Amino acid sequence: MKFPKAHTLAEIADLINATFVGAPDFPVLGMNEIHVVEPGDIVFVDHPKYYDKALQSAASIILINKQVSCPEGKALLVSDDPFRDFNKLTQHFKPFQPAHSAIASSAKIGENTIIQPNSFIGNNVVIGNNCIIHANVIIYDNTVIGNNVNIQAGTVLGASAFYYKKRPEGFDPLLSGGRVVIQDNVDIGALCTIDRGVTGDTTIGAGSKLDNQIQIGHDTVLGKKCLIASQVGIAGCVVIEDEVTMWGQVGCSSGVTIGAKAIILAQAGISKSLAGNKTYFGTPAQEARTAMKDMAAVKQIPNLIADLKKVTK
Repeated sequence: MKFPKAHTLAEIADLINATFVGAPDFPVLGMNEIHVVEPGDIVFVDHPKYYDKALQSAASIILINKQVSCPEGKALLVSDDPFRDFNKLTQHFKPFQPAHSAIASSAKIGENTIIQPNSFIGNNVVIGNNCIIHANVIIYDNTVIGNNVNIQAGTVLGASAFYYKKRPEGFDPLLSGGRVVIQDNVDIGALCTIDRGVTGDTTIGAGSKLDNQIQIGHDTVLGKKCLIASQVGIAGCVVIEDEVTMWGQVGCSSGVTIGAKAIILAQAGISKSLAGNKTYFGTPAQEARTAMKDMAAVKQIPNLIADLKKVTK
């Protein structure tokens, strides 16, 4: 998330009531999670296990809960609760804006695009030309949709990320200030849910086709011309490269990469990154031929036991 204008380190520190290490006029351009930070961004870290990763990241400003040695060319914001203060920044720069109509006055809708009854189009949404938004579709604020996109009934674009910090009193949500970006020539089936990024974009690449009842988590990037069958669940921060096929009920954990032209067979469970141009099956997912051989071998166990009993009699 980039700020509308550059701010100084001192201004940001004052906004969240934090102390700072660095020049007061050190420029602050935005804020992002660690996997998408760029120079000029703030990143937050609140556990010593991840201090080095944050300090060595591309971020220029580290919002941290302990004063540490600051790398050259960077600055610190020292807070007793970086998670809370990251949320303060999201609330300040991307506050919730109530809707006053079913289609917000700030929404931009292209030529020949059809919006069916009972759909909601939020603030600052951009929809391209020749799209069809079917009934009861919900498109949250700041979503960007390209040309020739077809979205079936009941789909929700831009709901908040499923991202919580466990505290003694319960779970504290990390607020979402990112977007959903749907590129050209995408089809999205009925009752799909695509969460917006925490600070960046959840992206569906051009030409991809999604079946019904699919969940895609925050900050996930789906490549071009992918095919995703029904009831697939993809967690946050996943990178799925171009022309990947995922068949029904595949589940994918967060933070993994699936290489281009991979095929994931139905009900596979993905727990680690997978190379492209291969077919996968099983939980945890492995190359399909290997998984099938393993299943065939398991079926031989009763026969082997029976044969062993005969030999020992």
